[in-house]
Amino acid sequence: MNRSLSLLVAFVVSISATAQTLQSPSQFLGYDLGTQFSRHHQVIDYFKHVETQKPLQVKLEKYGETNERRPLMLAFVSSEDNLKNLENIRENNLKNAGILEGTAASTNVAIVWLSYNVHGNEASSTEASMSTIYKLLTEKQDYLKNTVVIIDPCINPDGRDRYVNWYNETASAPYDIDQEASEHQEPWPGGRPNHYLFDLNRDWAWATQVESASRLKAYNKWMPHIHVDFHEQGINEPYYFAPAAEPFHEVISDWQRDFQTQIGKNHSKYFDAEGWLYFTRERFDLLYPSYGDTYPTYMGAIGMTYEQGGHGRAGLGILNDEGDVLTLIDRLTHHTVTGLSTVEISSKNAEKLNTEFAKFFDNKNLKYKSYVLQGDTDKINSLTALLDKHEIDYGFAKDGKVSGYNYTTAKQEQMNTTAKDLVVSTNQPKGKMVKVLFEPNTKLSDSLTYDITAWSVPYAYGLNAVASRSLVQPANNRTREIIPNSLKNSGATGYVVEWGNIQDAQFLAELLKSGIRVRFTEKPFTTQGKTYDRGSLIIVRGDNKKVDDFDDRFAAIAFSHRRTFDAISSGFSTSGPDFGSPDIKLVNPPKIAMLSGDYTSSLSYGELWHFFEQQLQYPVTSINTDDLSRVNLSKFNVLIMPNGYYGGLLNDNLIDKLKTWMRSGGKLIAIDGALNSFADKEGFGLKRNKPEDTVSEEDKENAKRIKYADRERDYTKNLITGAIFKTDVDTTHPMAFGYDDNYFTLKLGSSSYSLLDNGYNVAYLGKNPKNVSGYAGKDALKKLDNSLIFGEQRMGSGSIIYMVDNVMFRSFWENGKLFFVNSIFFVNNNLVEL
Repeated sequence: MNRSLSLLVAFVVSISATAQTLQSPSQFLGYDLGTQFSRHHQVIDYFKHVETQKPLQVKLEKYGETNERRPLMLAFVSSEDNLKNLENIRENNLKNAGILEGTAASTNVAIVWLSYNVHGNEASSTEASMSTIYKLLTEKQDYLKNTVVIIDPCINPDGRDRYVNWYNETASAPYDIDQEASEHQEPWPGGRPNHYLFDLNRDWAWATQVESASRLKAYNKWMPHIHVDFHEQGINEPYYFAPAAEPFHEVISDWQRDFQTQIGKNHSKYFDAEGWLYFTRERFDLLYPSYGDTYPTYMGAIGMTYEQGGHGRAGLGILNDEGDVLTLIDRLTHHTVTGLSTVEISSKNAEKLNTEFAKFFDNKNLKYKSYVLQGDTDKINSLTALLDKHEIDYGFAKDGKVSGYNYTTAKQEQMNTTAKDLVVSTNQPKGKMVKVLFEPNTKLSDSLTYDITAWSVPYAYGLNAVASRSLVQPANNRTREIIPNSLKNSGATGYVVEWGNIQDAQFLAELLKSGIRVRFTEKPFTTQGKTYDRGSLIIVRGDNKKVDDFDDRFAAIAFSHRRTFDAISSGFSTSGPDFGSPDIKLVNPPKIAMLSGDYTSSLSYGELWHFFEQQLQYPVTSINTDDLSRVNLSKFNVLIMPNGYYGGLLNDNLIDKLKTWMRSGGKLIAIDGALNSFADKEGFGLKRNKPEDTVSEEDKENAKRIKYADRERDYTKNLITGAIFKTDVDTTHPMAFGYDDNYFTLKLGSSSYSLLDNGYNVAYLGKNPKNVSGYAGKDALKKLDNSLIFGEQRMGSGSIIYMVDNVMFRSFWENGKLFFVNSIFFVNNNLVEL
């Protein structure tokens, strides 16, 4: 045997031996896949094993880390040639979309991204990710010749391990299929959300969570042609796959719609062959931009949700209502089949996918060419930080004028622009995503939707805006405005900081934590030629005699928060209250408690928990609802009730306990569903607007004759599915300090309460309110006449604050958060704790 032939034989033997060392998931884990739930570290270990055994075809990349320090990983799987050329493939794809300059050298490789387990207790999909990568490398190598498959085995490791650890320690052996068994009754808060109890499948657009922000960095580097989000649904539903349901957003192309159908038909041939049930075109629409199917779709991909029956109730196996036992093995098998089917049809259509992907980024036909936004600098900077996460380009305006749709007045008007105003245009590759995020009112092809129908960024960030049909050219060489440093003055009586946004609240929180005493004004005052509005913070030297290096400490905190301040030489004001006036009140550092556990919405609790820890950075004590009856509430002067369902908790004794605490100076903040516990109850001024008051006798009679098949659609006239309303605001009330006369609220439902007879109506809707964006049924609108949005009722020395609309919802409605902060720090906060 000559030397060349010997080398060839040795090479073939080597390759064969390497292939034989790749273990299946069952071999590697030591149990048959689907007979146990795998912990996250075991899944990562298996993917590392695959990379070790197939280094020429698999590359692992860590793209982030969760709050509980679990790694977020991607696996890149393809042919050896493609993996060698991976960076060129990535760059060519971005060039094809116009995101990178230059001409793509080749556009015949499909990029398919498979995302698993965004909801932690929908745990079959992560098991399927291991099966899928193994089968791609051992049975479906042909698919990889012209396809790069990106696998995220677990988007939500913290939630998954919360569920898996609970199930593994709870389940019977063998598992119990009875639906009533404890292993099918997941305790609060469940494994669905992440560490902060956020639903990560609603966070793609807002990226409030570390998992989402990290993933977007990786996603935008690749911009795949196909993205699949693997889920689970109720135990009695079989399997859902594309095509999606109406409404489809209008920016979705005909090709995207058509290829969804092609993919669904490809899946159906495999499901039909096995006799597996499935459904399509129902329930899961493509509208709200923050899902794992819609966000990729608005970024040019074919974005899809696949839903397997099961969810957190199913465990390893459960008897469903049709008498069939649904097992984890069934569930992961179905997900494996649709995953492989997706790669298969993508491989067969690789060139077409690339061609149509490039077409998506042609934005010349969009109605609005530019959005110009003006307002508070901090709010502008918060918005540009969001745009940076999505790698959306923006600039700043020139001094001049722009005409277009005015978001505040809902009219075609002209706006005077300055160099401080933000310009975001659609003449960029991601122009369609710009349209989706900024459009004044989303076009609805169907009123039956799966989520909210309004989210427009200018309203969410509290900015004045104009949508122009003309392209507005930004000024050259402009960046976001830098706030100049202020100068400390050891001879000053004190310092004044204006109040108007959440960054001011973060500054106040740190001052209080640092032991610096702060006042705020309830009335405007003028001093040294400048007028300061209500809510302005006043830090008086005389209040802080015990603070060492007062000026240095104050200035350092102001600098770290990029706050400007004015040194004031005298407490004697030119007009308005002097510094010692009763209208300039001390902010007593609140001691805050918040309910958690059963009866609270885990999502609402998580939004608040995240806000206090990650945004406001102010301490809060969580009290489990099981312990409320025995807790000494006198330790706290603020109690927050998140959105929830407290009917089974708040008996007469607990209501009396809360009343006594409030009369003694406590402040209760009730949010959204929590208001149900106080509405129409003795001692509380909150009254429900009665639906029957708005329905005519004729309508009542007609309702009786509605056909069975039409009932669901007819009921939409009673619904508000996440619509935006313009409210009136009492800017003289401390809860509204920092706001204008009008505030745009995101109303999530049709709950309606009358204006308070004996209390303060801080934000409210007047006669015949109209939704400025989003869907609201005609009967639901009638109920909103003269209805409360935010209000305060005094009870003895304390207060109860009613927040009908949840300003913390998914943590993206930035302009509402100051109402909540004001409620904590300013409203009725004048009791000194000795």
